[in-house]
Amino acid sequence: MKTALLIIDVQSGMFDHEPRADQADAVIARLNQLAAAARAAGTPVVWVQHERASAPLTHGSAEWQLARGLDAQPDDHYLRKTTPDSFLRTGLHQQLQQWGVGQLVIAGYASEFCIDTTTRSAAAHGYAIILASDAHTTHDKDHASAAQIRAHENATLPKLGSFGVPILTRAAAEIAFPANT
Repeated sequence: MKTALLIIDVQSGMFDHEPRADQADAVIARLNQLAAAARAAGTPVVWVQHERASAPLTHGSAEWQLARGLDAQPDDHYLRKTTPDSFLRTGLHQQLQQWGVGQLVIAGYASEFCIDTTTRSAAAHGYAIILASDAHTTHDKDHASAAQIRAHENATLPKLGSFGVPILTRAAAEIAFPANT
């Protein structure tokens, strides 16, 4: 089954300024490892960037840019979105179909918003999913720490069997990309 790597919303506005996303540097290192492994296997790497009509995530602004330390490459793919769902009004599904992709590795920011929503939408579109359990993050909230939120998502999303596709969680170091041919 062909695979694609989606790295969602790892942007300067959330990673390069205080307060930083939880474990920001470790997550960026894991994302770079995933992207390098994906490229080596011929797997498409898709960088998804959230934008708003107003600051702080105005398209093209400093905060909208990918976070410092990410190893994005010119041959990678870039996608703009305006909702927590990377599929909604973006053409992502059509692009994945053109590539013949049936499985997604999902990682990035924010665990409880864009990671959760995109994972559910991907499953609704029929994609098998591997959620990189230690390569998504968020900020602490009033009701829960970022670590608690990440743990909740890692425990909850794989239990969504009603979509009819597997949703698995794996640590980034355990994710292997099959050669896409």
